[in-house]
Parts: sequence; structure tokens; C-alpha cells
Amino acid sequence: MPTQNKQFHFFLFLCVLCLTVLSFDSSFAQPVANKLVQNNLDAIGFDEHLGKYIFSDDYFAISNGDSIKIKDLFNNDKPIILNPVYYECPMLCGLVLNGLLKSISTLDWSPGIEYNIITFSINPNEKHDLAKSNKLGYLDSLNRKSAENGWYFLTGNEKAIKKLTDSFGFRYFYDERINQFNHPAGIVVLSPDGKITRYLYGIEYESIQLKKALSEAVEGKIGTTTDKLILYCYSYDPDLNSYVPVALNIMKLGGVIIMICLGLFLGVLWFKEKYTSTKSKS
Repeated sequence: MPTQNKQFHFFLFLCVLCLTVLSFDSSFAQPVANKLVQNNLDAIGFDEHLGKYIFSDDYFAISNGDSIKIKDLFNNDKPIILNPVYYECPMLCGLVLNGLLKSISTLDWSPGIEYNIITFSINPNEKHDLAKSNKLGYLDSLNRKSAENGWYFLTGNEKAIKKLTDSFGFRYFYDERINQFNHPAGIVVLSPDGKITRYLYGIEYESIQLKKALSEAVEGKIGTTTDKLILYCYSYDPDLNSYVPVALNIMKLGGVIIMICLGLFLGVLWFKEKYTSTKSKS
């Protein structure tokens, strides 16, 4: 009996200690996290405009430097994958492009034959030479001849970029503090005439899902998004040397798991002590 009481009090002490530590960590990280979340979440994301048409009348530069309108890249029978990135992005864009490359590499369909891809930079300061180097690199990795005339890498001015991104609900912003763009991860599937038919989120896209989305786009069918998972290209905080929102979420999740485990253990001890006490009285 005394031993059980000691165990109970010991784990009760651990529980209180854990809560105190988590409360201290949260109070330390919360102001910074709140600042980042407030700045980022309202300005970053996808507003789905399913069934609407993208704005395609402004000029962009293709990888060889020539000017062209987005609508000039449309084809009467080919659906389009619209891929917003920026070429010097230090984090998410490379993952999105590599994920797209991985998906289309396993498809039996090829860019330039069954569908086209339009990758464009959201950074108006990037020029066609960056687009060209990226195109050469990804086409070399894909190793399909048809992609030369089916996967376009574009750059544009700020006005043209803003009109295009607004038309499919892509929200992002430039963080002057770290000289980076904060943006979500995802691609948009268009019908051959530029109608928005599907949004695919994340950094990797299952080949079956991508092919289905492209097939539906050919027929102009609108695909609903059931799992809207958006990854954010958050600012890296040099003072804290971490991505604060991610670290805070992990800390909170870990705290919840610890509290659940402690609660279950203390509950078992409490019921065991109560049962023993009742049995001894009887």
C-alpha cells in the first residue's frame, strides 16, 4: 500500500513537471510562432477556382527568350499541368519539381504527346536563362524527346505573374527579411482550353491520380479535392535556427502523446489502488 502511494505520487509529480515544461516552452515559442503564422497563413494558400479559366492573355518569356502568351501554349486536345515555382527557391520548389518529374517518369503518357506542362516562375526578377537551365536539367532527367515541345519553362513580369496566379487562386508573398517567396506546394490541372479542373497538393503526386486528373481534364470534368493538404514554404528564422511553426507543432504533438500515456498509467494505478483498498476493507 505505501509503495503504491509512492508510485502514484511520483508519477503525479512527473505529470505536473511535464505540464510545467511544456507550458514554458510554448510560452517561449508562441510569440514567434504566432507572428509567423499570422503573416503566413493569411497570405499563403490555394483558393480553388474549379470550373473557371486561367488568365492567359499576358506575355511570358519562354526558355529561349522569345515572348509568348500562355494561351498560345494551349492545344485543342492536350490537357495542361500548371506548375508555379521559382527557380532559385532554396526549399520547396525543387521538391515540387522533382516530385512532378518522378510522377511523369512513371506515366505511360508523355509531355508533348498526351499532355503539356507549363512551369513558370513567380519571381519577376528571374529571367529566361534560369528557365533554360532548369528546362535542360529536367528534360535530361526525363529523357523523352517529346517533352522538348511539351514542357515549357517560363518567366514573366510582376503584372503578368499576378494576373495568372490570381486567376487560379495561388496566394504567396515575398519576405524581404530573408529575400525569399513564401508559397504553398501544388499543381493545377487544366483542360485543353485552360479551364481549371483539378488541384493536386503536396510535393509528390501518385501516377494513377495524375493520369486520372489529366484524363478528366480532356473531357472538361471538374474533380473535387477531398484531401486538401498544403505544404508551406515557411521562412527560415536565423535567430532561432529553425522553422518555428513546424517545431512548435511537433512539440505540441509530443506533449499530447506524453500526457495521454501518463494519464493512462496514472489511471491504471488509481484503479488498482482503489481496488486494493476496497478489498482490504472487506
